[in-house]
Amino acid sequence: QVQLVESGGGLVQAGGSLRLSCAVSRQTDRLYAMGWFRQRPSKEREFVAALWNTGATDYADFVRGRFTMSGDNAGNTLYLQMNNLEPDDTATYYCTAARTSQKLVSGQGEYWGQGTQVTVSS
Repeated sequence: QVQLVESGGGLVQAGGSLRLSCAVSRQTDRLYAMGWFRQRPSKEREFVAALWNTGATDYADFVRGRFTMSGDNAGNTLYLQMNNLEPDDTATYYCTAARTSQKLVSGQGEYWGQGTQVTVSS
């Protein structure tokens, strides 16, 4: 069983930055792909970023160059550094873990956190 707990959300002005954290209850031993999704108001949940078990990362086009996903060496915490935030980034952000990359990018990860709210004012 893997438990994920997000934190770090809040209210920020457009152009500002936030860093989200995802605490992982046990080390995943790189067996899982880890990622971030978000759900904007009245929108479907959408892929934001992924950290593959190779250590490589991938991003949705709408955050590429602005967001950076990373993890600590112990695999206990994941981060999503969000810079140059826009009002359109207002959403609940979720951390997820999946057994395969296909499951992760399709939003079918086995484990999800409860989400953390990010609000960007104009």
